[in-house]
Amino acid sequence: MSKLNVGIVGLRRGRGFVSLFAAHPRLNVAALCDLDPATLADLGAAFNLPDSALHTDYDQFLAAPMDIVMIATPIRFHAEQTIKALQAGKHVMCEQTAAYTVEDCEAIVQAVKQSGRTYMMAENYCYFHYVRQWQEIVQQGKLGSIFYAEAEYVHEIEDLLINEETGEYYWRHERPPIWYCAHPLGPLLTLMDDRIVAASGSHAGFHKRPEQSDHLGFLDMQVGLFRTQKGAIIKIARSQVAPRYPHMVYYSLYGTTGYVENGRDGSNTNGYLWIEGETPDDENGHPRADVIHCSVVDPDAPEEAKHGGHGTSEYYMIRDFLDAIENGTRPPIDVTRSMDFTIPGIIAHESAMSDGNWRDVPLFDW
Repeated sequence: MSKLNVGIVGLRRGRGFVSLFAAHPRLNVAALCDLDPATLADLGAAFNLPDSALHTDYDQFLAAPMDIVMIATPIRFHAEQTIKALQAGKHVMCEQTAAYTVEDCEAIVQAVKQSGRTYMMAENYCYFHYVRQWQEIVQQGKLGSIFYAEAEYVHEIEDLLINEETGEYYWRHERPPIWYCAHPLGPLLTLMDDRIVAASGSHAGFHKRPEQSDHLGFLDMQVGLFRTQKGAIIKIARSQVAPRYPHMVYYSLYGTTGYVENGRDGSNTNGYLWIEGETPDDENGHPRADVIHCSVVDPDAPEEAKHGGHGTSEYYMIRDFLDAIENGTRPPIDVTRSMDFTIPGIIAHESAMSDGNWRDVPLFDW
């Protein structure tokens, strides 16, 4: 099978993808695009690309001989660059989140429909090894009917919001925490095989950085509460400034016959699993949960899977994307699923900054 040519735009985040793509047996890195000529030259030399494959202009980049565009630029550019790439006949993998507005999300859905190209949002947390293990447990029905789930993604990144020495704001300063909701919501909705139909939100204000109250990225904490199509409730908490070290990505799911959760002390943690009729009681006959290890790395993954970031998740994510292209099928995080992971955060933020009341979440079907 011949390799597919891929081009990457946005090389700060995209650097890890270049490494992963270059090591992937089914891909060939054909073009790079970034506004910084020094970054382009550095990465181009590292991967033996000719100058003709290096671009600072996105439109010229799209004319390069490639099958796939990987978009890893700041989120405000995702919708425009995604639509242009689709219209140019390219398949698109786009970093999360898909867009900042419901209108842009709808425009992406329409562009995918009209182009006939494959689109997948790069929500890599769905591919953490322990999430994939949990999926097997859920699909076997061992947790029963899941009625409640929660996630916390607390990651202090103030150095990515502002340069304290110069006062320069970086692009994330405009991003409310809960807009970046796919890391918490994506794995939960994947495990639950569910969609969100209503959202509400609240926020704690700017207690930590009151001088930054005009910059929504500095909100102390935002909490979203969500109703799902199957009647479950999901709660997520998001912060970009809360002093939590190591940063935390926490998930828990409660079902009628069991529950599962990971730990709160970093990426590779110990969590708990209890399954009715399977997990033995303690020596006193009281229910207890089994301790389980929740690793982001698949120990049985092939060598090329270890070249990207976030454990082995991005290797399996890319594999599903390539399979969809080659088989003419829809990837697991296709354009409608991408909006399921993106839009609830937009609606929850609207609620949080207004009355906190429930709001309907639009669903895009195809």
